[in-house]
Amino acid sequence: MENKFLKNSGILLGTFKHLDIDDKNHLVVEFLSSKAIKTSEIEGEYLNRASVQSSIRKHFGLQADNRRIPKAEQGIAELVTNIYETFANTLNHDQLFRGHAMLTKGYDNLQDVGKYRTHKEPMQVISGHLHKPKVHFDAPPSKKVPKEMQHFIKWFNDTAPDGRRPLPPLTRAGIAHLYFVCIHPFEDGNGRISRALAEKALAQSVGKPTLIALSYAITKHKKACYDELEKANKHNEITRWLMYFSKTIIDAQTNTLKHFDFMTTLRACLILDKAKL
Repeated sequence: MENKFLKNSGILLGTFKHLDIDDKNHLVVEFLSSKAIKTSEIEGEYLNRASVQSSIRKHFGLQADNRRIPKAEQGIAELVTNIYETFANTLNHDQLFRGHAMLTKGYDNLQDVGKYRTHKEPMQVISGHLHKPKVHFDAPPSKKVPKEMQHFIKWFNDTAPDGRRPLPPLTRAGIAHLYFVCIHPFEDGNGRISRALAEKALAQSVGKPTLIALSYAITKHKKACYDELEKANKHNEITRWLMYFSKTIIDAQTNTLKHFDFMTTLRACLILDKAKL
């Protein structure tokens, strides 16, 4: 799967390179908005596509309507465009804090925005009835988060392509996602930021933004993702998780390739029609 990812990445980058500027802009806006909408949908938050796209278009200086964009749509649009533009930067605490502040724009119910959680209550993922909840996961207590995140950031930068201990793309992205959600460093938004970090890792591996809608592929089988995450956080043997996550990334690439094929076929048909006229 590592080899397949690199091969598909080469095809995607080569295809994208030969598109005209309008098609490139259309694709970037389309895929970034899909990432934004689907990554929020996984967490049960449903956003307005037109507002997200309008916010992304304004960010890139493209023509957009003058609609009033809600804060939630503004925030997630800022996050995905920031990851797109700064994928090559080494990771640090401030970068994560800025991303969290973007993502939680308008969240008036949070105690800690743009910083790691500080509450004394356990950070748990639970389900079931209030009188008899089922605890799926217990994250480290808040007081340990800064130290755990220091370790995570060092690991992330060390395993980059130009780091001291580089890892293959899918392996690194899969571990980054799982490692981050196991720490659960923020009061809210951990899933969305972990998926953004996985895509940052993939982009660093090929030296370009990947233009794959990872969240779209996860959304199709959301329960399977949660099941695999729960199984993977019980111990340090994570081969099954890496196989699942790698397959999901390949599925996301396949979806992008189909979209590219459709666009190039459509463009060829339009050119042919003009020639006939």
